[in-house]
Amino acid sequence: MTNHVLSPDTQAILLLCASFGQNRKIEPQPLTLSEYNSLANWLRNNQMRPADLLEIIPGKQLQNIGETKLDLTRISALLERGAMLSLAVEKWTNQGLWILGRGDTNYPKSLKQTLKHSAPAILYGVGNIKLLSMGGLAIVGSRDVNKEKLDYTKKIAQQSAVEGIQIISGGARGVDKAAMLGVLQAGGTSVGVLANSLTKASVDAEYRSSIKEGRLALISSYDPDAGFNVGNAMGRNKYIYALADYAVVIDSTAGKGGTWAGAVEAISKLDVPVFVRMHPTISEGNQQLHDKGAKVFPPAPWNDLKQLLTSITSSIDPSILTKETKEIKQINQLQTTADTINPLQEVSSTPKNIYEAVLPFIINHLQQPLDAKTLAETLNVRLSQMQDWLNIAVKEGKVRKTKKPVTYVINQSATQLSMFSN
Repeated sequence: MTNHVLSPDTQAILLLCASFGQNRKIEPQPLTLSEYNSLANWLRNNQMRPADLLEIIPGKQLQNIGETKLDLTRISALLERGAMLSLAVEKWTNQGLWILGRGDTNYPKSLKQTLKHSAPAILYGVGNIKLLSMGGLAIVGSRDVNKEKLDYTKKIAQQSAVEGIQIISGGARGVDKAAMLGVLQAGGTSVGVLANSLTKASVDAEYRSSIKEGRLALISSYDPDAGFNVGNAMGRNKYIYALADYAVVIDSTAGKGGTWAGAVEAISKLDVPVFVRMHPTISEGNQQLHDKGAKVFPPAPWNDLKQLLTSITSSIDPSILTKETKEIKQINQLQTTADTINPLQEVSSTPKNIYEAVLPFIINHLQQPLDAKTLAETLNVRLSQMQDWLNIAVKEGKVRKTKKPVTYVINQSATQLSMFSN
């Protein structure tokens, strides 16, 4: 990131939330994420932004700050740490680091869309900032695993590099590091979500060349100089999943450890497909994650890994159909509306998978040529997911792909015959 000038909003968030390398127990204590969210809600309700706190007289405009259960004296003291902010930012930028606030343009949308208010208020990072918005495959697992599992991890990473699938992981010893180094050594890209010591990792010989080549970004929501902390390690797990399109757990210990806790949280709370390694052997932890809803990661060889993962996640799991009855009915009702708009389409009464459920909406938006990004934004889905669906539709002949510029448009001759041919 060549421009290190922080936006006023990000400056304010740093003053409120950053520790600047100090013990977070010192006074005034920086705001926790929950406390910052309370303040952010208060600012929004009062038609203000974080940057406004740098320009106002706190005693006047913030008299009713008590609504947030935050102390005005503490807020004022945090905002007066301008000298500390200047020194810290100069140090970080001299080390090649950049800082993103939750309101910055380059802040990854997937974090905000998936995590909502649980998205970190500040991200510190080094490397190619554009990689944060590229999605990819998250690979996670235990620190202490045998060589066979490490080799398996590297094979997935190498295949991902061949197919242009980015790897997202935590950078910890064991599976995480094997995944990241595996894809980088094969010429691919990676995002490492660290829980500690970002400044040390940024100059690590194993990562430095990939950072310079623009194929690696390392990020952390914690102070760049922070040491290891179990709570931080557990807390960053959801960021790994939220940045990814898919995730695979190589190995986990049932009922304990960060890998287990992160996977359980992702399965139960996050809209990210989670896979578990089941071949050729399976750990008790992975078996239990499968019982909780994780999908079986396809066995090798992976001739088209992305297509395999897309087809598996597009299938509706019979075990959750009862929970999605209302959603399926709504889809069918909307499909009836789609039929009215385009009576030439013949839609099956019950979609076989998610792709078939959303295809009528894609088709109805492609009466005129559109690019994938515009269509993804219109339907409020991730660009990578929309691209997968469009590729399938093109392969089936329902959509035509044009070049210069690349757009997609309905294939009238095919859709007149049938939307879902058997």
